[in-house]
Amino acid sequence: MREQDWPHRVIRRGGVVRPLAPHARSLADLTFDVGDVRVSVSDYMTRRRTAGLLILKDGDIALERYGKRGGPEILWTSFSTAKSVTSTLCGAALHDGAIASLDDRCDLYLPRLRGSVYEGVTIRNVMRMCSGVAWSEEDEGRADAGGLTRALASRRPGAVLDLVCSLPRAHPQGVVFNYSTGESCLLGALVAAATGRPLADYCAETIWGPAGMEADGRWLLESEDGLEMGGFGVSARLRDVGRFGQFVLENGEAFNGRRILPPGWRDLAGQPDSAPTGFGRLMPASPWGYGYQWWALPHLPTGIHAGAFSAIGSFGQYIYVHPTAQLVAAIQSAWRQHEDIDATVETFALLRAAVLALRPD
Repeated sequence: MREQDWPHRVIRRGGVVRPLAPHARSLADLTFDVGDVRVSVSDYMTRRRTAGLLILKDGDIALERYGKRGGPEILWTSFSTAKSVTSTLCGAALHDGAIASLDDRCDLYLPRLRGSVYEGVTIRNVMRMCSGVAWSEEDEGRADAGGLTRALASRRPGAVLDLVCSLPRAHPQGVVFNYSTGESCLLGALVAAATGRPLADYCAETIWGPAGMEADGRWLLESEDGLEMGGFGVSARLRDVGRFGQFVLENGEAFNGRRILPPGWRDLAGQPDSAPTGFGRLMPASPWGYGYQWWALPHLPTGIHAGAFSAIGSFGQYIYVHPTAQLVAAIQSAWRQHEDIDATVETFALLRAAVLALRPD
């Protein structure tokens, strides 16, 4: 489907734009090694079909670059980085009191789940993707992600929740991590139900306005005037993606001083808090951990990425948050394939070099 042909809801910007001043140190001449090859920022952007690259240090711009497919005014689709926006909205609803506890059952807020496999599953285990509900992310044949595509193609209100409610149980909740876009869509529907307003409107109130976005965003809907897709479909300018990362880095305290997220939310959401989501436990041969819809970077021997976490979307979309380094990066790309191991390695080599280059003398 073409995004411009799909129903969406506008995420309205607020009245005040957060300024992004140039940082005292520029990364314009940054180079880094990938194997035995020295790579420049321009090389990286060309090789990885990067539309936009933004690095913020202490809230200021250390690097801002656009490729042929990008530009400062383009609304670029996020794919799965939207999952981290949805989880942040869940944190805002918890702080607001619309959600009483993350250990509440999902069906307390979303009655449609009663009688389904999700009855009794806690919000926290959905945030962790440890619901125990069966789901295959492969978009082939009868796989569940393919079912999600078909549900969207029907443009029938409620089709996505009907799909997730039809799924079987694979494990007890809280025991096994299983990445599921359907789970993130359920979480978005839950936040909308708990707050009593469309997800895009709640996002405008709690993130887009307080974070000082410069432009309206968009969120894809399952149908005309239907639910936003909590697992994907947020489109925004590169600078506003960076502002979202900065908002999370600053622990949900808006630049005007208003608190949006519970104290300590950043470190809770950005790092594993259970055995099945711990580092090296997610899937075979993976050193990553998982927070609340954020990927936690492994604590490799260099320690460069220790404490950092990232939203990651198909075809090369990243929001990287490094609390210790006070660094945020936003990357918008058009990789030729859904996943690319070489491009992933090169992206984190770039981020490592940026962290090192911006360290205090």
